[in-house]
Amino acid sequence: MIGSKRGLKFQFFLKYQDFGIGNYSRKANNYYLRKPSMNKKRRLSSKEYINGIQKGDRVILSRAITLIESAKKEDLVLAEEILSELLPQTGKSIRIGITGVPGVGKSTFIEAFGSYITSQGKKLAVLTVDPSSLITKGSILGDKTRMEELSRNPDAFIRPSAAGGTLGGVTNKTREVILLCEAAGYDVVFVETVGVGQSETQVKGMVDFFLLLMLAGAGDELQGIKKGIMEMADGVAINKADGDNLKVSKIAKMDYQNALHLFPASESGWIPEVKTCSALKEIGIEDIWEMIEKHNRHAVGNGFFESNRKKQQVDWVHEHVVELLKQGFYQSKKVKIALPSVLGKVASGDLPALNAANQLIDLLNNK
Repeated sequence: MIGSKRGLKFQFFLKYQDFGIGNYSRKANNYYLRKPSMNKKRRLSSKEYINGIQKGDRVILSRAITLIESAKKEDLVLAEEILSELLPQTGKSIRIGITGVPGVGKSTFIEAFGSYITSQGKKLAVLTVDPSSLITKGSILGDKTRMEELSRNPDAFIRPSAAGGTLGGVTNKTREVILLCEAAGYDVVFVETVGVGQSETQVKGMVDFFLLLMLAGAGDELQGIKKGIMEMADGVAINKADGDNLKVSKIAKMDYQNALHLFPASESGWIPEVKTCSALKEIGIEDIWEMIEKHNRHAVGNGFFESNRKKQQVDWVHEHVVELLKQGFYQSKKVKIALPSVLGKVASGDLPALNAANQLIDLLNNK
């Protein structure tokens, strides 16, 4: 809708342009033709990005994350420069991964938990990941609408991203986004994953505490979750523990606690704890934060926190090498030319998949 002042100018232009008032017609026409280009965002320099992030500018932080997630070569070069300069200001947050079974109320929990953390004088960044369609590659990115109160909180920053088909329940740039948020001064970073599943374990490799959200009274609880996820959890929170569900939640807590004791001891020596809570009623939220702080003191005290962060950094390099090799492979002109023919032979059963892969790799390596 045209604003009142511009609307009057436009009406005047329409009314009198056919009556020989050529000067105004040309001026009005130029005004409206130029307007779209005036609204186009100016590309920021690396210095502007760095200064804005260090000042905690949320708009520039959002633009920097978009830059990091871009696949354009010129954006990747600029992103690397920004990350290199900001690296000394990173690593000071508590990184928390949050996953859970469908219907557990992750968004409601994150809003209640996030509001509690900010009430303690801390700045919170919430990185949410929405599943992408395998057909359209699109994503709804609706997490801000599901966390209305937290999205209005001046001490909270919510950034939804599309999974883009990446396994592990996180995007392939989640680690870089964490670093940007830390450089912007956020004390706690949540990484909410797509959902619970065996392939989602990648999130464990980029956080300090892995929280699993569960429900009670929804069938056989111990069979309703993959064993691998349970083994990695640093803590379990049984949500919706209120009203008629309170009794079964307490029973489920005991069952989960007993089950966790059967797993091998973690590398950190930490024994996972189970808590009950109600995000809707804001009950038990403080207990979960105390559990995470207790874990943090334990990990820092025995040196695991630092060693784990170093291991994660090394693993990060290996993952990027694989990703960059994959990009280089599919961007190769020789591969692009040969790929349809090779895949056609595989589909028709004339060529084994392993042979096809070796042929394409040899082609990439000029053998």
